[in-house]
Amino acid sequence: MTRIAVPDESNLEAEWLEADAWGGFASGTVGTTRTRRYHALLLAATQPPAGRVVLVNGIEAWLELDGKRFPLTMQRYAPDVLYPDASASLLSFDTEPWPTWRYKIDADTFVIAETFVAKESRETVLRWRLENASKAARLDVRPLLSGRDYHALHHENPHFSFDATLEGERVQWQPYGDLPAICATSNGAYDHAPDWYRNFCYARERERGLDFTEDLATPGVFTFDLARGDAVMILHAHAGHDKPFEDSAIAHASRLASQEAARRAAFGSRLARAADAYVVNRNVGRTIIAGFPWFTDWGRDTFISMRGLLLASGRLGEAESILLEWADTISEGMVPNRFPDSGGLPEYNSVDASLWFAVAVHDFLATGQPHAATASHLQRAVDAILEGYSSGTRFQIAADSDGLLRAGTPGVQLTWMDAKAGDWVVTPRIGKPVEVQALWINALSIASAWNPRWQGSRDQALASFAARFVDPDTHTLFDVVDAGHEPGKIDRSIRPNQIFAVGGLPFPLVDGDIARAVVAQVETQLLTPLGLRTLAPSDPAYKGRYAGGVLERDGAYHQGTVWPWLMGPFVEAWVRVHGAAGARERFLAPLYAHLEQYGLDHVSEVADGDAPHTPGGTPFQAWSLAELLRVEKLLGAQ
Repeated sequence: MTRIAVPDESNLEAEWLEADAWGGFASGTVGTTRTRRYHALLLAATQPPAGRVVLVNGIEAWLELDGKRFPLTMQRYAPDVLYPDASASLLSFDTEPWPTWRYKIDADTFVIAETFVAKESRETVLRWRLENASKAARLDVRPLLSGRDYHALHHENPHFSFDATLEGERVQWQPYGDLPAICATSNGAYDHAPDWYRNFCYARERERGLDFTEDLATPGVFTFDLARGDAVMILHAHAGHDKPFEDSAIAHASRLASQEAARRAAFGSRLARAADAYVVNRNVGRTIIAGFPWFTDWGRDTFISMRGLLLASGRLGEAESILLEWADTISEGMVPNRFPDSGGLPEYNSVDASLWFAVAVHDFLATGQPHAATASHLQRAVDAILEGYSSGTRFQIAADSDGLLRAGTPGVQLTWMDAKAGDWVVTPRIGKPVEVQALWINALSIASAWNPRWQGSRDQALASFAARFVDPDTHTLFDVVDAGHEPGKIDRSIRPNQIFAVGGLPFPLVDGDIARAVVAQVETQLLTPLGLRTLAPSDPAYKGRYAGGVLERDGAYHQGTVWPWLMGPFVEAWVRVHGAAGARERFLAPLYAHLEQYGLDHVSEVADGDAPHTPGGTPFQAWSLAELLRVEKLLGAQ
């Protein structure tokens, strides 16, 4: 858990996440200001896990005591005005068992505010209670609504409907007819008082060079007498078939809290509990969200993340469901890399996603738990991938005459270094990238266990790798050979991709002096406390800061920016070369400290290449957390 006592400017904008089981979520900051367009209390996935819409962005809450008004939430308005400011009253924030704030109103009056999402029912529960109170106190809560795609922003308009339907403790609004209705069930009194709050300012969006102001509608105010007991508000998206609760709002919230507390307590560790956020439903079966707040599920991310989030955590049934569902999407030897948010045909635009699928299958089968029918189905899927890659498939992906895998066409980004801005592919890496060969040879090795046909291909590719990728001067590995599909052209950029020939995959490709040289070069030039840089600082193309608008950020994404997920393969490689002694303290301790900042209890997508390595990108990234979990288990087994 993360506990922040006496929050200050250094951590008020750290972010919390409460995810449901369908792709929706609630999120915000320690200080309660919304700094992103994605921060919301009710953000629902209408086509799980996609079709996400923001329905309730936030609330204004304040306490009336002795004729004075004390704010419990904060808002930021353009150009940069914080009002009201509740930071002086905020004593602490805790993520255990869910986001909880403690405010000191006066010497005798404390308020506890809680927010959690009931995972399966997709309800957001807000609760407030007085602690050590000797005076009567009234709580007022004003919901702030929109009704928009989660990537968009909302502005005042005449089409927003403020109409409210009241039934017992439940109030329902439907701002726009093509979106789900918003239901708020509470034990408070509702006063209908429509208004607009204008020009909210989202600081993180401004930093990203995007539009950053928004108008929100507020239909009315809920009033609670806290002297009589807890206040609760339960928010959910009305799908047209749900009914009001059979019991009271306070009883329903209490039952949800008990269920959620028990479910969360069942996870063996803080990291395992955080990992659960990424595992969600998709159609029939399950999938893995690549990151919150703006990613859905991606093929590459799913199979990399599965190894730590599910397999290392013993969640084998969910891993099986995901692998079987993705196995049925194989086309021309490729699994999709992405399902569009708005539906439509999947996108087959990755050379490595299919190979990571084979690695995930290997790790799953290695547990010894799958039924024979499941194992056979997955083995056939891996064979289909190797058949497609051997004979040739999309984007010039094919086994070349030397047995290595070539890939790439102009204008398409196929490897994990996939940044593209307009028509600019920042790191095209066309030809034979080093980590793709490591994955290809691993996939051939994996399939050879059940199909002898692949043994010859594996042996040829491994021999060609040793002959073509080793730099004779440094004994490290080239990043790309036959670059641009030009025979003999070498890309000597010092990047982290060579580490996969030593660690991160079931079968290392090199050992001895070469393995030690690779680990040494990566450690000396690319290692930071939060992960590996994507390019050595000595390279003229190096970008030390991941900041600015879309073009600037995409240009730095794989040109020096640090990726925490790469710490997993690096630590495994380091252990294979040097042994496990001291590895946990040296390499994992900074990541544990990172759990207390940015995305609380999670690991960020990226960080700056230059010190102090400020985290960036998504605050909650699946494969970053997954590789920490996987390496934890690896080191625990040493």
